[in-house]
Amino acid sequence: MAPLTRIAVAVYDAKSDLLRTFIHSSDGETPLNHYVAKLSEVPSLCDIAKRGTPRVVNDLNFYGTRSVHSRRVVEGGFRSSYTVPLMKGGLLSGFLFFNSTEVDFFNPTILHQLWPYAQIAGFLAMMELEKIQVIQAAVKTVRQISNHRDEETGAHLERMSRYTRLIAETLAVSHALTDEYIEFLFQFAPLHDVGKVAIPDNILLKPGRLDHDEFVVMQGHVEKGCNIIELMAADFGMEHVPHIKILRNVVAYHHEAWDGSGYPFRLAGEAIPLEARITAVADVFDALTSARPYKGAWSNDQALSHLAEMSGIKFYTPCVDALLNNRERIVEIQTHFHETTID
Repeated sequence: MAPLTRIAVAVYDAKSDLLRTFIHSSDGETPLNHYVAKLSEVPSLCDIAKRGTPRVVNDLNFYGTRSVHSRRVVEGGFRSSYTVPLMKGGLLSGFLFFNSTEVDFFNPTILHQLWPYAQIAGFLAMMELEKIQVIQAAVKTVRQISNHRDEETGAHLERMSRYTRLIAETLAVSHALTDEYIEFLFQFAPLHDVGKVAIPDNILLKPGRLDHDEFVVMQGHVEKGCNIIELMAADFGMEHVPHIKILRNVVAYHHEAWDGSGYPFRLAGEAIPLEARITAVADVFDALTSARPYKGAWSNDQALSHLAEMSGIKFYTPCVDALLNNRERIVEIQTHFHETTID
């Protein structure tokens, strides 16, 4: 089975209809690194998802290169494919791809031999995603216990997590970020302020500026959030969740500032983990462009102008530039996840 030269997993986000590369095992460079596409715009994969059954293409050249996906796979030297939809509860979670450099490689004999391995690979891929979902479910429960006490709506978390992913995707090449890293950061970003559930109502819900003492109490949500994550990691056996360090860093350091003026650790510059730098810019941008009881929503131009002014002072410049250079995608996210979105 040596000609089987590529195995890859793409994850599907039903809320935005986006399909993204996640992990792969390839000889050399993968032809679909950092690949993003709307599932609705890839008819062949739509059909696989609708049927819920695998598909074999014995000659990708003959099949055609109508989509970017097909064209890049062919350009990567692959000539045949076997695609398995990853389904959970009848819903699509992603796809498992097998590719060969040989035409007609996936014949009945090979498929018979490959089937158990495909099942195991698909199962392991689903397990990776389910580990994150367990943490998310636990945190969501904590948030629900708080009875949505703070101003952060479900729509806010949807938007800021996607701004986080947008920034990470933009930095992927320059900062050598893998698709796996980007996906885990996207999944973990909404948990950045979980510690707010332990902040008293009179401070959390105050419809105006906090005084010094109140702000000190509010800053304590970082430590409380770190404690919550550690308790969950222990109680749910999550110490071995891939990239659990990303989650810890997002919760602990998303209020640090590039110039060292942030809190609670006053880290500066490169000492701040990249995932925290990314999350900070995404979170602040959405906070500025969202209405709150104590302020109106800023326009995108106003918010981006503020971030630009603080670039290199409070915020990591490449993260700010990533938003400045992707205004259309920002609007797409805002349009899709407006304030009526239900968490």
